Amino acid sequence: MKLLFKNLSPISFRELYLLVVLFLAVDLCAQTSDSKSVVEKPRLLLGGYGEAVFQRMFYSDNPARYAYPASNQGVSHGRFDIPHAVIYMDYNFGNGWKFSSEIEFEHGGTGTTYEIEVDEAGEYETELEKGGEVALEQFWIEKTFTPAARVRFGHIVVPVGLTNQYHLPTEYFTVLRPEEESEILPCTWHQTGISFRGKAGKWGYEAQFLSGLDAERFNNANWIKKGAASPYEFEIANTYAGAFRVDNYTVPGLRTALSGYYGYSARNSLKWDRYANQNLKGAVSIGAFDAVYNAHHVLARTNVLYGRLGDSHAISVVNKKLPSAGPSPRTDIASDVLSYYVEAGYDLLSLRSSPKENEKCYVFGHYGFYDSMYKTEGNISSKGWSRKNVVSAGINYYPLKDIAIKAEYSFRKFKSPYNNEPTFSLGIVYAGMFL
Repeated sequence: MKLLFKNLSPISFRELYLLVVLFLAVDLCAQTSDSKSVVEKPRLLLGGYGEAVFQRMFYSDNPARYAYPASNQGVSHGRFDIPHAVIYMDYNFGNGWKFSSEIEFEHGGTGTTYEIEVDEAGEYETELEKGGEVALEQFWIEKTFTPAARVRFGHIVVPVGLTNQYHLPTEYFTVLRPEEESEILPCTWHQTGISFRGKAGKWGYEAQFLSGLDAERFNNANWIKKGAASPYEFEIANTYAGAFRVDNYTVPGLRTALSGYYGYSARNSLKWDRYANQNLKGAVSIGAFDAVYNAHHVLARTNVLYGRLGDSHAISVVNKKLPSAGPSPRTDIASDVLSYYVEAGYDLLSLRSSPKENEKCYVFGHYGFYDSMYKTEGNISSKGWSRKNVVSAGINYYPLKDIAIKAEYSFRKFKSPYNNEPTFSLGIVYAGMFL
């Protein structure tokens, strides 16, 4: 028992105490300020978003193609997919209390079935019928005291970076979520925790208290991406973390934001003693800047992100010794990652003499870079294939505000000896409220 409490962060309980005090203080202020208190009538909202996508990749789908670059020449493969289909429900109880949830079906969901195998003497056998996932992306209750003070409890989105905060398929030009973020961060990043958020004047802000990430699930290709999703029936919370986001709307048509994350990861797994024996913390630090400009028929977005993992070499050594039957990829992990991209589009339909308000057709370009092994520690070597430049161009046609038809040609650009990876993508997406 003493060892269990020893692995908790020494500042975690103080942070939680201060958060509770802040909650009570805001509650008291709201009760003594009738002019700013929020009183709303009960109402139900029902909506969702989703994508149906076709892609043709002009490169190999062999997972060993980077180990054998010659295998990635003169081949192609294709796929149809439903990357995300989300059902959103929101109920306002009134008097500032609101409930919200999102159920997400990734890649069409998943399914198994029982079958009787004739070739095996009529024995029952479980068959995997469908790949994919079903996940509870959001599930929270929020109390609004004033527009400047809202407290949210439950399973919430971690607003680090541009795509995690604005992840609807109508909120980016590429057919799939920008890989510069989605390949190194959890995306959409959702965890159970507490959030304090609000808006005041030209500013929006949010601070979160969460469980730490699981270093056992980090890897060389995706850095911390897998660390937020628990393979167990519960979310491990041996260590804690904090996230924040600040948005500014001072300039008309422009929104800029800073976001960040800090928390320990090394002891946040069921095998935490293997890290504790070496006194490893695995501090994850992330800083990001993003901006969106939407005016004069131009829509442009950018995001710059830098991340660092402490004790990356020691964690890599521990992970590579974990049992193969466990959830760990058992690979080296970078100490630092870098990601950035910019995309911009112009609405061609604005050139018409009488353009329709909600019908738009953006011609866009996108350029980005990311490296999941940007810097390494000790004898861990960087991977040449981890350094990717992404270039794409295409069209987004919006017949209505909530529906878009997307076409995109893109390619990942590598240094020799690795081959570039061109892709043609076509998708139809929606995001809106039904009720």
